[in-house]
Amino acid sequence: MRPVQRELIEWWSREGRDLPWRRSRDPWAVLVSELMLQQTQVSRVTERYVRFLERFPTVVECAAAPVGDVIDEWAGLGYNRRAVHLHRTAVRCVEHHDGALPDTLTELLDLPGVGPYTARAVLVFAHERDIGLVDTNAGRFVARALAGRPLPAKEAQAVADAAVPGGWGWTWGQAVFDLGASVCRKRAPRCGDCPIRLHCAWATAGFRTPDPIDGSAGISARQSRFDGSDRQGRGRLVDAMRAGPVEHDALAAVMGWPDDQARAARVAAGLVADGLAVVERDRYRLP
Repeated sequence: MRPVQRELIEWWSREGRDLPWRRSRDPWAVLVSELMLQQTQVSRVTERYVRFLERFPTVVECAAAPVGDVIDEWAGLGYNRRAVHLHRTAVRCVEHHDGALPDTLTELLDLPGVGPYTARAVLVFAHERDIGLVDTNAGRFVARALAGRPLPAKEAQAVADAAVPGGWGWTWGQAVFDLGASVCRKRAPRCGDCPIRLHCAWATAGFRTPDPIDGSAGISARQSRFDGSDRQGRGRLVDAMRAGPVEHDALAAVMGWPDDQARAARVAAGLVADGLAVVERDRYRLP
């Protein structure tokens, strides 16, 4: 190993987080964790991951359940469309892959809601492939430590791939994630505690501004305001439907816009189009 590889892995062996999804190499369990972790705090996922897999332990059992049951179990995780994608992926795997997740990048990318990062994460964390990952946490490591400058997506992936020590793909991926989560943070990075500071391209260049993560691949953009947004109204309606059907006339009140029936109807129609709701006798319910 190169020094940066050895020192990061040694640091992770001491400081790595004990997370439940790291105890499994089951591709389905890995996919569940990756979809849950998209834009959701690790602490919230930790509470829900085991319970979800107890209810839907396999691709086949998830595919056999109504999608509404999967949405119901997703409560508290946000971005409910991910639950629909997960169910559609399970159905696709039953229909085309004998009830198992495929193990090639091309086939994984063909699954509903599975993008370039998620597909590679399944290959790394389920199959231990030596592939680099570029998401928000890993993207900071790639831009700051490896390149010292912002990178477009294709170059960022190539740089990440080249950094993986042969035969250590799984461990390297976890180490990079934990470094990004606890040390190489977006705001106020803890560079004084970084185990690879001596090898960091940004540090050796004197921490020049702007920060290399600005505009670099994989770095999540700032979210729009949630309070009062359509996203908030969608979430409120889905939460209400988990308790039972919602009458059309109650939509606006349930979503928090009692004086805007037109907006409520528009947002509810979007939920129907996304597979998160169905209309039955002028009532909205989970599918």
